[in-house]
Amino acid sequence: MNTYFIAGHARLPSGMAAQNMYEILTITAEIDKKYGVIVEANCTLATEHGRNFINELLKGYSLQDGVEEPIQTIQAHYLGKAGNALASAMKDLYKQYQMHQKKE
Repeated sequence: MNTYFIAGHARLPSGMAAQNMYEILTITAEIDKKYGVIVEANCTLATEHGRNFINELLKGYSLQDGVEEPIQTIQAHYLGKAGNALASAMKDLYKQYQMHQKKE
């Protein structure tokens, strides 16, 4: 297999539909091993539409280029209450990616 699966986590703000299901927001991503490109992404937002939207925002970014650009994209296009949690979860996912890169 040419990809691996990474997850990042962050605490959700109170008063969100997703918080009734989860206390923690998770972003998962399938990452290309060679180039660090996000092939698919998902998250624990409450609606399928929200989860699909985050996937479309994150697909194609290479984590080899850092995490600032995908975070800026999330902040520019996702205007819901979970914006900060999504950014934090993305930072955590990137941290997990970096730790894996150091092992290889």
